[in-house]
Amino acid sequence: MNFSAWSIRNPIPGILLFIMLGLAGLLCFHWMKVQQFPDIELPMVTVTAALPGAAPPQLETEVARKIENSIATLQGLRNQYTNIQDGVVTVTAEFQLEKPLQEAVDDVRNAVSQVRSDLPADLRDPIVSKINLSGSPILTYTIQSPRMDEEALSWFVDYDITRAILQVKGVGAVSRVGGVTRQIDVELDPEKLLALNTTATDITRQLRLVQQDASGGQTKIGGSEQSIRTIATVKTAAEIAAMDIALSDGRHIRLDQVATVYDGTAERRSAALLNGQSVIGFEITRSKGASEVDVQKGVIEALDKLKANHPDIKITEAFNFVKPVENNYNGSMSLLYEGAILAILVVWLFLRDWRATFIAATALPLSILPALIGMYYLGFTLNMVTLLALSLVVGILVDDAIVEIENIIRHLRMGKTPYEAAMEAADEIGLAVIATTFTLIAVFLPTAFMSGIAGKFFVQFGWTAALAIFASLLVARLLTPMMSAYILKPWVVKVETPTDENIDHDPSLASNKENGAVNLAKDRANDGRVMQAYMRMVTWCLNHRWITVLSAIAFFIGSLMLIPLLPTGFVPPPDTGQTQVRLELTPGSQFADTLKTAEYARSLIKDHPEIKSIYTTIGGGAAGSDPFAGGASSEPRKATLTIQTTERSDRSASIQDIENDLRERLAPLPGARIQVGIAGNNSQYQIALSGDDPDTLIATARQLEREIRTIPNIGSITSSAALIRPELVIRPDFAKAADLGITTNDIAETLRIATAGDFDQNLAKLNLSQRQIPVVIKLPLAARQDQDLIKRLMVKGSQGPVMLGTIAQVEIESGPSQIDRFNRLRNINFNIELNNQPLGDITAAVDQLPTMKNLPPTVKPTNIGDAEVMHELFASFGLAMMTGVLCIYVVLVLLFKDFLQPVTILVALPLALGGAFVMLLLAKSSFSMPSLIGLIMLMGIASKNSILLVDYAVIARNEKSYSRMNALLDACHKRARPIIMTTLAMGAGMLPIALGIGTDPSFRAPMAISVIGGLITSTFLSLLVIPVVYTFIDDINQKIHSVFSSKSM
Repeated sequence: MNFSAWSIRNPIPGILLFIMLGLAGLLCFHWMKVQQFPDIELPMVTVTAALPGAAPPQLETEVARKIENSIATLQGLRNQYTNIQDGVVTVTAEFQLEKPLQEAVDDVRNAVSQVRSDLPADLRDPIVSKINLSGSPILTYTIQSPRMDEEALSWFVDYDITRAILQVKGVGAVSRVGGVTRQIDVELDPEKLLALNTTATDITRQLRLVQQDASGGQTKIGGSEQSIRTIATVKTAAEIAAMDIALSDGRHIRLDQVATVYDGTAERRSAALLNGQSVIGFEITRSKGASEVDVQKGVIEALDKLKANHPDIKITEAFNFVKPVENNYNGSMSLLYEGAILAILVVWLFLRDWRATFIAATALPLSILPALIGMYYLGFTLNMVTLLALSLVVGILVDDAIVEIENIIRHLRMGKTPYEAAMEAADEIGLAVIATTFTLIAVFLPTAFMSGIAGKFFVQFGWTAALAIFASLLVARLLTPMMSAYILKPWVVKVETPTDENIDHDPSLASNKENGAVNLAKDRANDGRVMQAYMRMVTWCLNHRWITVLSAIAFFIGSLMLIPLLPTGFVPPPDTGQTQVRLELTPGSQFADTLKTAEYARSLIKDHPEIKSIYTTIGGGAAGSDPFAGGASSEPRKATLTIQTTERSDRSASIQDIENDLRERLAPLPGARIQVGIAGNNSQYQIALSGDDPDTLIATARQLEREIRTIPNIGSITSSAALIRPELVIRPDFAKAADLGITTNDIAETLRIATAGDFDQNLAKLNLSQRQIPVVIKLPLAARQDQDLIKRLMVKGSQGPVMLGTIAQVEIESGPSQIDRFNRLRNINFNIELNNQPLGDITAAVDQLPTMKNLPPTVKPTNIGDAEVMHELFASFGLAMMTGVLCIYVVLVLLFKDFLQPVTILVALPLALGGAFVMLLLAKSSFSMPSLIGLIMLMGIASKNSILLVDYAVIARNEKSYSRMNALLDACHKRARPIIMTTLAMGAGMLPIALGIGTDPSFRAPMAISVIGGLITSTFLSLLVIPVVYTFIDDINQKIHSVFSSKSM
């Protein structure tokens, strides 16, 4: 059925349809959420098991291996990563992408519960949770108040601020950074304990048994029921000090006889500073499915209300991840408008008719709005990926309308009325427009079905592009011809002599194959200089077929030879106006050392002209950390400086240049590992070595680290191998201990309680109206710094307390501060800062190092992080491209009803590559994910130009009975203008992206550059090479026909 003709005859239904689609699209656009990336769920599950005070080697043996072995039996498991630090084991199980996340969580939970009974009794119940990609904080604020002390302000954040912000729709979590936690400190006097012959364990346990609310039974007094409560809790530190405690030998003492009790705060192990001033920070994380922009609006409103109620508090923004999202959204929208205006300008320059330009212009919004309806109902959001798809297809959306209008105007110039011209032109070009649209859909849609993590992101890309392109087909077939029929004016200027249609359809003259020559000459009489030159070139190419084809093959081989010259990367690092410096001191460093080092680092970089503010967190804070990295930054020896730079538009240097400058400024910083750049920001290369022999592994890793340092121009290198920290080791004398009835557990428990306090769940609590405050009993700091005093600690034995030094040796030794494992083997990770080098180049350089080439048989290398995803990405993109080519071929065979002719069209694809590669080389861009997207798009556009040529040549031969040569020349003559118009419109639509106008261009620019480069070569070459290839394919076709016809005779 001819939809265009029906639409021209019945304009009302078409107009109504597009008005309704337009309004629905606007509504859906209003309802859609703005996000940075699509919310994707990866089947990754973490198990966190905590045993405070336990050393990594002990946790590896007693906890990590047992959990790993249990998880290893699960179906669909891909990898296991284990990180063991002081008192905490984190096991991350990564499953095949096909496994549903909830099923993975349930499986891991069951596996852990099966081994729970084998794990140490004091271990807190392991927490099984899924990794949430939206789990990184999006906003960080700092708070100060002259009227509240640090403890009161910390509680204000924990209670008032957290409660207010969690009521905001879309907020997932609020966490405090820095500040202090209130607790009752009971500092035992070691000399008095010795004199009274009692132990720290005794006092802790007795206090917990006394200081509690206990439920106890039920009575029925006076004809009603009462529950019984035993209330033995007190309200203040002074009351606790005055309590009497019974000792194990029957005596009793007042607590203040052996200890000093005061209402204080827990030992400081984290802090936040803004520009060197001590503040308390709080980080806000969004929940899955929420829009970052909406969350920020809600949070700002909630904080404004709080400020109104508490005028003394001052809240400052320290880290904002929403601004890049807003900038990206606003930038993408302005790119859409700029691209659209430029594309429409191209139409006007060619047609010089404002009515025709208006018809082409309406095609744009009416193609995008229906696509938004589909996106909304598929659950997509306005994120980097979907906005990218829309800003990419802007140039394509006008194309179909341009081809239709250009053809209608050509018919108008033959002297037909607009109604007739619209009817005939739309009918003539219908097949070509449908073919081009479906080839474009065939190119984009396979990206929606790619495998791997990249595939999860690109589902929305493929569908968005396909929906918009399909909508543009509807517009081109239903609306453009109908609007042209009623809006365009008849051609008043001198009418171009129409090729005599009567001749074409007169069967007596149709036999004259050379008839086309007369019409061609008439058509070409009014050509301009450019067209005359082009027609001369095409004629030359058709007369020198072999030279033309061999030149095209040479060009293709040349473009393939450019590939090794192109640097390969994964995703170019973004320029968001924020960066970080992460400092890591030697294991065993104290909080005060970290604070000094962090402040010294800040003093080295604070006068950089592009830095606006520096927010420092020590021993906490997850802003800007990699969501996959887990909570590894919560050690007091680690600090993070989050740096806000001036706006991208206000500075000449890129964020990567600023980071290089910071590295140089931080060079004099002693005794710390330094990493510059936001984690997970595509600026690092990670590689891991794993093996079951720890000594060989460490030796290999140290050798490899030395060699990696010889690679030129890379940033800092950190490895998890060399982290050894001091330990105080107690070795009991088994005979003496057994003699006195003392077990290893008694010794460990006494030491733990005396030096760090008991486990949280065993502590006595002070009950206040809104919270419980723990009562922590331990030795004062001075005693914990004295090795001899620790030897004099009393340990509970069966014949009374005994001094520790009499039954055990106390020595200072060393052990690993952290153990990494990968798939149940010891593992050492290297993090290499790329320092603006392409990821592929660094990967290749590391692979060429002598140690990597001659690894011991027990050591295996593994790429993790971006390098692993990059290999996956290139493989799945290659597959998507192959699928795309196959789909194009299938679509063309169905439309042309011929198996050979579509090959002519596919020849255009390799011709586009050279231009793309040359442009990428000139722009110094790497061959990365964005440029791959550009290549996929090029495939669609290149085949589109060829379809227009071949389609007309087929029409001229079959319907007008032209000779092959004249049919090809006529096709080139009639279709060169729409082809160049669509190419220029497409290039104009891409230009703002390639030039990096507006928003951060790091991701989009390489893609636009490769498209523009490929467009130039593919258009120029396909206009000359495709007619020649057509003749070769036609010769083959005729030979096949003659062979079959001779056999049938």
